[in-house]
Amino acid sequence: MSVNFMQSKTKENLMRSFAGESQAKNRYKFAADEAKQQNMYFIEQIFKQTAHQEEQHAKIFWDLLKEANGQKITVDGDYPVENVTDLIVLLKDAQKNEYEECNWVYPEFQRIAEEEGFPAIAAKYKQVSQIERTHGDRFGTFAVLMEQNKLFTSDTETEWFCFNCGNIHKGTSAPKQCPFCAKPQGYFVPFKYYKFLAENYATGNQV
Repeated sequence: MSVNFMQSKTKENLMRSFAGESQAKNRYKFAADEAKQQNMYFIEQIFKQTAHQEEQHAKIFWDLLKEANGQKITVDGDYPVENVTDLIVLLKDAQKNEYEECNWVYPEFQRIAEEEGFPAIAAKYKQVSQIERTHGDRFGTFAVLMEQNKLFTSDTETEWFCFNCGNIHKGTSAPKQCPFCAKPQGYFVPFKYYKFLAENYATGNQV
């Protein structure tokens, strides 16, 4: 079935997607601000990087709406309110929202785009679903680590990297304060996680 874009549900779904990704970007920026206030620098960076990636998703959906330039598109939708200071709750809420997108919202938008004859848009929805799953997995991983008080401890000797000065500390736990720059423990992260975050930020990979 081929549908005129301007009469399509896909046009409306693209606007819903743009609105959803734009709101996610701001929610994650606010969460990053809260993590910064609590001296949890690595958690701040996770939220900031994900906010940047959500902005890129919004731009892709925005560009796919060029055919509707000059028009107004009315859509309805519900969006989460997560105005709390508990970082574990913020991480879990973010995980839940990302999983909702990848499990139900975007697969449904993909199906509709395929039915209406927009295979390129359907492909974007398939790709973004995969990306949002990795976002959800990552948020969940660090929520569990914080919940179990294992964000700064390890069962084996680990290299802990200070985000501020680059100092590497070896031990079963991160120091309460960096012995070189005196930043608090929240600036430390297992070096394997730092490398993962840094490499994907540098290459622009959507993780």
